[in-house]
Amino acid sequence: MSRQPMAVHLVSRPVGRPSADNFTFVADQLAPLTPGSALVENIYLSVDPYMREAMDEGGWELNTPLEGRSIGRVIESRTPELSIGDLVFHRNAWRTHAVVTATEVRVLPPLAGVPLSTHLSLLGGTGLSAYVGLTQVLRLQPGESIFISGAAGGVGTAAGQIAQLLGASRIIGSAGSDAKVEHLTERAGFSAAFNYHDGPVGELLRAAAPEGIDTFLDNVGGDHLEGAIDVLRDHGRIAWCGAVAQYSSVEPPAAPRNLYAVVGKSLRLDGFLVREYRHLQQELTGFLVPHIRSGRIRADETVVTGFENVVTAFLGMLDGANIGKMIVQVGDADS
Repeated sequence: MSRQPMAVHLVSRPVGRPSADNFTFVADQLAPLTPGSALVENIYLSVDPYMREAMDEGGWELNTPLEGRSIGRVIESRTPELSIGDLVFHRNAWRTHAVVTATEVRVLPPLAGVPLSTHLSLLGGTGLSAYVGLTQVLRLQPGESIFISGAAGGVGTAAGQIAQLLGASRIIGSAGSDAKVEHLTERAGFSAAFNYHDGPVGELLRAAAPEGIDTFLDNVGGDHLEGAIDVLRDHGRIAWCGAVAQYSSVEPPAAPRNLYAVVGKSLRLDGFLVREYRHLQQELTGFLVPHIRSGRIRADETVVTGFENVVTAFLGMLDGANIGKMIVQVGDADS
């Protein structure tokens, strides 16, 4: 092993917005390899909005290595199912190395023309969340319109591109800065987008979709959900994927105050957890890989380099510092 294994532990639970003081870096004492196990050196780590909820009571344990989506390379093995050099997906994140068993990992197939980090973005949990929300929950049909909140994040940018492939007629996104709005409309294929700081979300959405919208993929909750309920046409559909607006809030948001309109407009609102749809991973890969190779879609990623920056990347992601999926590179992808 070329370096001292390191890990990040959660040492205290935040009240409201988390800070670097809630974490500490420690030398990781790896368990010795036993028959059936392998040692993985991590290359890419994912930091995701759900991790903020995991910091609260009932989530991650204190003073132990944390979990999360990761890609690494097998560097030692005592199991015939994993060979040295295999690239694997696993959930032992926030650390440079991990001891795993074959049942804990998914060996990643070589995909020519597809960057390795894509397995954490378009082909990872964020891409799968978008795919499930659009195809399984909303059942988006060609010619329908869609509003995507938090559209410049990992799930949002993936959803916008997948919606194009599915034939959506109009794709509208919300984002937190003018630069992100420009990215959505100029580079990510959105028909329209708005900065939600510019006014009430419902009014901004109505201006972008004066005839209303058919579907809504929500990653934010709060005022975005309220605004979308106002603008959705009768019999519209909502897939609720996340609520980043309230993950760090001490008090629940006042919105949506118009929830009963779900009844009055015969709307359908479904929440979903992507972990219940892992069986669709192969379907997602088969659907997207040809379009990635052709260049029709691309993985929007913000890659932060260095294990020492994993906490900074996580906190930055919560503050909207990323466009697309936030990923931390901690190893060499080309070794």
